[in-house]
Amino acid sequence: MAADVSSRRWVVWLLLTMAICLSCAEAGRGQVPAKRRLEVQRQLRRLNKRAVRSIKSPDGDIIDCVHISHQPAFDHPSFKNHTIQMRPAFHPEGLQFGDSKVASQKRTPPLSQPWHQHGRCPKNTIPIRRTRRKDALRASSISKYGRKKHKSIPNPLSVDPDLLNESGHQHAISYVEGDTYYGAKATINVWEPKIQQANEFSLSQLWILGGSFGEDLNSIEAGWQVSPDLYGDNNTRLFTYWTSDSYQATGCYNLLCSGFIQISSEIAMGATIYPISRYGGSQYDISILVWKDPREGHWWMQFGNDYVLGYWPSFLFSYLADSASMIEWGGEVVNSEPDGEHTSTAMGSGHFPGEGFGKASYFRNIQIVDDSNKLRTPTGVGTFTERSSCYDVRIGDGDQWGHYFYYGGPGRNSNCP
Repeated sequence: MAADVSSRRWVVWLLLTMAICLSCAEAGRGQVPAKRRLEVQRQLRRLNKRAVRSIKSPDGDIIDCVHISHQPAFDHPSFKNHTIQMRPAFHPEGLQFGDSKVASQKRTPPLSQPWHQHGRCPKNTIPIRRTRRKDALRASSISKYGRKKHKSIPNPLSVDPDLLNESGHQHAISYVEGDTYYGAKATINVWEPKIQQANEFSLSQLWILGGSFGEDLNSIEAGWQVSPDLYGDNNTRLFTYWTSDSYQATGCYNLLCSGFIQISSEIAMGATIYPISRYGGSQYDISILVWKDPREGHWWMQFGNDYVLGYWPSFLFSYLADSASMIEWGGEVVNSEPDGEHTSTAMGSGHFPGEGFGKASYFRNIQIVDDSNKLRTPTGVGTFTERSSCYDVRIGDGDQWGHYFYYGGPGRNSNCP
């Protein structure tokens, strides 16, 4: 009898010990230092504003409908007395190009965002993708969450090969420089490129640039990107970015800091866009226009033909408070050189420009806005890539597509070890 009691006590002790060990192991795996935990909590309270309505998207995002006057831009003292501009004073004038080549390939419904399937945001609110704890914890530090690394802009004017590759960013772009520019437009083929490492990304965008490529560079950027580190998945997402000091202390993606003022209740920055193009199948693209309103001086962004999304106030910038000195269109990837080899993270469709329509990614109808607020075809368009054996670019010109180019590539291959 005593042996049975002793045996039962031993079993109970063993089970308790196992339970304690398992609890310790779970706590160890999920342990976050107290200081970091507090920083994340403060960051989430700052970014996630009180919502009038919240919508659960099929892709797992939560979209909060926040009153337009409560958006993150107004956290900054500089915006205290700012009156929201609900529409631009002027749109650019200019030729609108057709879609006949894409339409002939059975281009189906226009691109949308998955959260629309479960509802829309009310009038006088804007949709904001909710930042979750796990999003903030993926960043190396709270101060770096939602920010690009320094020296990530392609500089086609540099001739130093060491400088070209020092940032780990690689590009395949078309560009114009040597004049004053007041905006840019492009229609961008949408894909879902494969990302090798979670700390890498692949994007396709336009850049509005002012200043030098030193510490004072001003940049406004918009397009689509796949960034597991920022979003926690491999979805293709609409994004914007801005900086007034070459990515050092100012600027961020989307609405992750004070800066961009959104007015649209229809489109969420950082949200998934769909459908996406398929190799040898249906092709989809988005149109993005960024221009400087000649009356107020703010830089406005339009998505497609129907959605004026909002603006970057002119006082955010130094050089861009006046005009841009360079426009770039194209792709960018991060090459972290895993295992000492070039990354296999794809740019665009992951195929080289020579494969053409339906297989390689494209920008079409690229235009600039001139000093009379007119859209026009750019002249003297150049191309630039750090390593054409990894990612390349090839320009063309045609009636319906205006100035266009194919770009991209697979990254690591036999010619890009």
